[in-house]
Amino acid sequence: MKILVVGGGGREHAVIKKLSETKIKPELYAVPGNGGIAKIAECFKDIKATDTEKIVGLTKREKFDMVFVASDDPLSLGLVDEIEKTGVRAFGPSKAAAEIEWSKVFSKNLMKKYNIPTADYASFDSYESAADYIKGDINFPVWLKTDGLALGKGALRAENTDKALNILKYIMLDKTFGDSGNKIVIEEELTGQEITVLAFCDGKTVKPMVSSQDHKRAFDGDEGENTGGMGTFSPSAIYTPEIADWCMNNIYIPTIKAMQKEGRKYKGVIYFGLILTDTGVKVIEYNARFGDPEAQVVLPRLKTDFLDIINAVIDERLDEIEIEWQDNAAVCVILASNGYPGKYKTGFEITGLEEFEKDGEFALYHAGTVIDDNDGKIKTSGGRVLGVTATGKDLPDAIKKVYGVINHVSFEGMFYRRDIGVK
Repeated sequence: MKILVVGGGGREHAVIKKLSETKIKPELYAVPGNGGIAKIAECFKDIKATDTEKIVGLTKREKFDMVFVASDDPLSLGLVDEIEKTGVRAFGPSKAAAEIEWSKVFSKNLMKKYNIPTADYASFDSYESAADYIKGDINFPVWLKTDGLALGKGALRAENTDKALNILKYIMLDKTFGDSGNKIVIEEELTGQEITVLAFCDGKTVKPMVSSQDHKRAFDGDEGENTGGMGTFSPSAIYTPEIADWCMNNIYIPTIKAMQKEGRKYKGVIYFGLILTDTGVKVIEYNARFGDPEAQVVLPRLKTDFLDIINAVIDERLDEIEIEWQDNAAVCVILASNGYPGKYKTGFEITGLEEFEKDGEFALYHAGTVIDDNDGKIKTSGGRVLGVTATGKDLPDAIKKVYGVINHVSFEGMFYRRDIGVK
């Protein structure tokens, strides 16, 4: 079986590694892949994940049996729809279903329409109307969020009117996030601990995975700017069985039913970004795929054959599969380039990879890496460079293990948070 995975980050490395461990051992390929993925899959690194036409052509030429669309941009462009038109099996939601991620306005309106708990909000498609709203009688702080995708950086907090107007200009007039900021959502700030729950869904049945908690801020103590994620751990101690049952009945199932009623059958992985507030659990956001770095702690805990689950989702028989998880904990710490999430330099050699990979108790997921064509060395190519994951009998054990092994690898300007999992 030949499987193509679309994407080139840590999430895709985690997906490909898990696929390599399945019982049939498929031939694995990636577009564009990265330096780590290239160790276990053939990478077509000259094709962009967003080049739908070339990926469809590649699928036909290479006669792939399945295409796993793992990242957000190609999902938003309708790659799954185009692959299915060729008769090839595709994993991931359609463009219409993936709008639950690529349009904040759509997702917020969906939750409001179907009484799914979320923050109060208002949406706007013009700078003037949004500015008038900010100048009105609203309670601060608020969050201003781009309607479209923005690499995890499109949510900005404003403590007062002046700050909100500056952010609004930054998004809608300065076009910092391009067309993603043509529409904007302004919503109340919710306070509490955040939880991520990923789930498999075949359009009818939803099966949640083990919980996790992400660390979005760049620096220790949740200081600094928001990032795509600086580390994560699983499971979440605050996600009790009682809360899980409540979420299933009031968030997970209602969301999938809402998408059915809207004519947008949801098949693939759905990400529920939740927050436990004083008044209960509410939805912060949806994503239409595995989270990154949540995939790096959830997938290592999966016992059931990953490919069996994928096929059950595609064939709409997820209700027939029993999904089992290891009774342990996992922690992932992201090693980033100095300056991230702002400007940073790339092209630095990463040393110590071989030493790290000798130990089978850990996983090293590549995100922003590339193999240099000139000298064959693996070098940095992004802001989030590597994800170091360790599993342990419990969370303190996994934390101790991951921080005991991080310094096996290094590159110029490397930095990471030293408090992942502590909260």
